Amino acid sequence: MSVTKLLPARAKQILAAAKKTRILVAGDVMLDQFIWGGVSRISPEAPVPVVDFSRESFMPGGAANVARNLVSLETPAELFGVIGNDDAARKLQKILGEQNIGCAGLVKNSARHTSIKTRIVAHQQQVVRIDRETRGVLDLRTTEKLLVEFKAKLSGADAVIIGDYGKGVVTQALLNEMKSLCHERGIWLSLDPKPVHHLNLNGLSLITPNRKEAFELADLPDETKNENPFADKNLMLVAEQLLKELRPAVLLVTLGELGMLLCQRGQKPFHIPTVAQEVFDVSGAGDTVIATFTLAIAAGASPVEAAILSNHAAGIVVGKVGTATTSPEELLQSLNHH
Repeated sequence: MSVTKLLPARAKQILAAAKKTRILVAGDVMLDQFIWGGVSRISPEAPVPVVDFSRESFMPGGAANVARNLVSLETPAELFGVIGNDDAARKLQKILGEQNIGCAGLVKNSARHTSIKTRIVAHQQQVVRIDRETRGVLDLRTTEKLLVEFKAKLSGADAVIIGDYGKGVVTQALLNEMKSLCHERGIWLSLDPKPVHHLNLNGLSLITPNRKEAFELADLPDETKNENPFADKNLMLVAEQLLKELRPAVLLVTLGELGMLLCQRGQKPFHIPTVAQEVFDVSGAGDTVIATFTLAIAAGASPVEAAILSNHAAGIVVGKVGTATTSPEELLQSLNHH
């Protein structure tokens, strides 16, 4: 590969070009609720901590968090998904509006609950998470409504990101139609997969599984962990198999504290070590990776440049508590520092 590093001046160029792009995000949208407090005693009723409530906050989650990451990096984003006819939906729409995320593509379905993830956090540590959601497969009528909204906005889009979080919105019918529409128009299509769904992921531009998801997609055992990914026999086999079977333009496997592995057909894999200084919270880091990589590609970056930029973005957000995002200024500062 000709480029194996990303200079701050080039990153600045990419981020400036990204402001002129337009990215559509589709998939499972959620509302993330955080209840913050402190613990000073154990309950006399059961051996569990008593959290003294101090405040609560709400943020867009799932595919909505991918859109939030794009907008935080000053890239225009429009969101497509399904919400219920409930208070959580109204709260989510209000937050999205305040954050300048286009949400006209959210389709209401009274038979479904808007997904809410409630995380109780004490002293910057997550104590427990409560999920309230509908996980059933989306009915054909609502899928068609969603596709009508999506098609109406696809003209002039530079890239599409699909966020599958296993809540039933990303069906094979939806994915096939979105793939077909993007292929016809030459639009880059990224997907964050959920292997439990067993969808046909053939022919996407970018797939971003974490290590566990990559092994599940390839149906291989994870038995050869090594700090050097190139010496990790089964990881190399997984990458080779996924490139051969699914034929994505780019496979980006996120490896937690070991960084990322960028794989393309006919090229040697490229390892990007993590730049995270401290890890407080990994929730939402995958959303940051797929958002940053896709906006960089839409702005004219090479896959290696996009991977390095998204690695820095992930390194920043895991150092924050809660579902976090980063800004162009923070990204450039991280690149300067390293």
